Amino acid sequence: MEHATQVRLTREVFAHLDANTTALAPDVMYHATSAYDSPERLAREKEILFRKYPLLMGLSGQLPNAGDFLTDDYSGVPIVVVRDRGGDVRAFLNVCRHRGARLVEGCGKTGRAFSCPYHGWSYSLQGALMGIPDKDSFAGVDKADRGLVELPAIERDGMIWVIPTPGAELDADAHLCGLAPELANYGFADYHLYETRVLRRNFNWKMVIDTFLEPYHFGVLHANTVGPLLFPNLCLFDGFGPHLRETLPRRSIETLRDLPEADWDLITHTAMVYVLFPNTVLVMQIDHVELWRVYPVADNVDECVMYLDFLIPEPVETESARQHWDRNMDLTIRTVDEEDFPVSAGIQSGLASKAQSELVFGRNEPALAHFQSSINEALAAVR
Repeated sequence: MEHATQVRLTREVFAHLDANTTALAPDVMYHATSAYDSPERLAREKEILFRKYPLLMGLSGQLPNAGDFLTDDYSGVPIVVVRDRGGDVRAFLNVCRHRGARLVEGCGKTGRAFSCPYHGWSYSLQGALMGIPDKDSFAGVDKADRGLVELPAIERDGMIWVIPTPGAELDADAHLCGLAPELANYGFADYHLYETRVLRRNFNWKMVIDTFLEPYHFGVLHANTVGPLLFPNLCLFDGFGPHLRETLPRRSIETLRDLPEADWDLITHTAMVYVLFPNTVLVMQIDHVELWRVYPVADNVDECVMYLDFLIPEPVETESARQHWDRNMDLTIRTVDEEDFPVSAGIQSGLASKAQSELVFGRNEPALAHFQSSINEALAAVR
């Protein structure tokens, strides 16, 4: 984040602290509970949000070398993303063009080619069909027509984006609606993946993202954990198209009042939350980045899966460093798993009672209202 932006946001924080206020939405929002428990609504979300929008697959540091790959299935499309021999990132359907078997699982490193585990058909890292065992039995098959099906992919400023629809057009600048320069300023290409954890929980996928979008609950739900480190019910909010930035000040930000503005470092004194529409949350912490990617599971309105990637500025080289990052990751998981997610599961089960038809988002929850409104608008735009 550019220093001028840090200064502007810090001034806004101090103004709210002095006036005992927070960022406010224009109005209270009433949000239909069917957004969380309607199978028809979920089908539309999967069709539009997870097929037509660029999805963040990860950061560049997760594929540092040629042959490094990762896979993803939760969009409903089997995807493999790989760094080719020329250093470019490519994405393909993770499907052999012979009998449709999956080429690879999980993440890892391949050699100069992918080899199908079923019959051994092989493909270059650029997706070209290279070899067919017993090729005489496939006389007339044009290898040029049987390469892997490529998906639109782009690596930009350390971020890897894929649209899970062949032939779609991917324009990262247009997608990010003016947020690209700010994200580029963080230098994500230099981060290293420490660990990825996968969590499956029994509530709607959007509730995971809702968890990050208001500090109104900090003083109650997190009163004995992270709550005392932050100001309850105080945030800044800025929208960038369907995306958003939420600034959550730490109490330590008060120390900046004694420093000249030229020395202000906002990132050290906040948790900076970005929602990259439709399903990604980036949390900029003091010394690391949390990358949350959230998906629905199959056709289940009340089940979701989360990838939590922990990204750190330097590779781990000592046991003390490993213990430090283990503690940080464990604290992150423990906080959401013991405090936030049980509440989300309770909300989901309460929806089944049909006790109410709508939820209420206060004016002090502007990021939450923006996220849910952006989904409503995206679904309404496609008939």
